[in-house]
Order: sequence, then structure tokens, then C-alpha cells
Amino acid sequence: MTLLVATGLRREARRITSRGVVAIAGGGDAARLEAQLEALAGSAIAILSSGLAGALSPLLAAGDIVIGTGLVDQPPMASRLADWLVRKLPDARVGLIAASDRPVADADAKAALHARTGALAVDMESHVAARVAARHDLPFAALRVISDRAGDSLPPAALVGMRPDGAIAIGAVLGSLLRHPLQLPALLRTAREAEAAFRALGRVHDMLRSAGIGRLDPRELTFDMA
Repeated sequence: MTLLVATGLRREARRITSRGVVAIAGGGDAARLEAQLEALAGSAIAILSSGLAGALSPLLAAGDIVIGTGLVDQPPMASRLADWLVRKLPDARVGLIAASDRPVADADAKAALHARTGALAVDMESHVAARVAARHDLPFAALRVISDRAGDSLPPAALVGMRPDGAIAIGAVLGSLLRHPLQLPALLRTAREAEAAFRALGRVHDMLRSAGIGRLDPRELTFDMA
């Protein structure tokens, strides 16, 4: 039995995968990610959504850790997997997470989503992972690291930087930068904050690996519907 993890980028998946933990990079393609998770769900002990996320709360900075108590616009869920994460990561912020098939990249759009939902962060995988977990009656939790702040709008080059297989689309990024060179300062800021988030993600999963996340007992991860 394995812990199945849904993420966006191959780089995230490589950092998360370890003994007993299999990470799938969705590449921003919700249907593709769902099909991959579905194919592996039969041998999973639980499903975790993990990787980078955009902040909706203005109190969050790049590198901050968020554990989701639930997802916006989805039935409330709780499981002992989320409780286990909260115990192991006491410095994490805990609250609602929003999820979207498309990037929420504009500061005004982030502010509006935060005002409507109260969610702390937004990502592109948690809703997909939650659906698969619910179909298979598996425990689910979301663990995310902030890569861009609520007040920051992502530049166009950052929005084309992920290929459908989760790899970095270097050519698309460079092409966007050539067409719109004035976005360079924002792109450099985005890259710095993403690097801080990747480092934090690595540290978090190193801690969880040491705590035994790849050796969890299925009997300790009861899935409850609130």
C-alpha cells in the first residue's frame, strides 16, 4: 500500500516521492491527473494533495505551509491523515483551500476569492485528488507551500511555464519574455519566491519522511464525512 500524492510539477513530484509515497505530476491538466490517480487509487492507503500554492490570505508569505481542513465548494471532509499532518507540522497554517482548473494569477482575483470563501490558498490539484479519494473511500488531506503572495500578480511568462506532463516549458517562458520584456522584474520576483517555496516543500517532506509518512497504518487513517 502506498500514499498517493497529487501535485503539479515534475520537480515537486521528484521531491515528494520516497519509499511508500508515489507522487503524480498533473501539469495543470485536471482530466489527465484524475485518470492517473484513478489508475493507482486501488493500491493506495490515502491520497494527499501537495506542492506549491498561491496565497489568498494577505498574511501568508512564500514558504509558508498550509494544511487544508476542507476545500471550497466541496462537501466538508475530515480524516486522520489531516490530523496527523497537523501534529507533525505545528507551525503550519490550517484552514480552507480553494482549487481551480485554471491558475488564479491576478491579485484582484485572489482578493475576490479570499473575500468570498475565506480560503487561505489556491491550487490546481486538490479538488481532483479529493474527488478520487471520495470515490474510493480513501482518507484525503491537502498540504501546500505558498509560492506567490496574495498581493502579487503572476506575469504572463509564469503562466505558460508548465507543460502538460509537469515539466518546465522553458521555450514558452522565453518566448513570452521576448514578446513582453517589461515583465522581467515580476518574473524574477516570481522565480525567487518559487525557489523559496520549493526549498520549504523539500524540508517539509523530509520531516514527514522521518516521521514515517511512507509507513502509515491504514487502521489509523479512518475516513470520516462531517
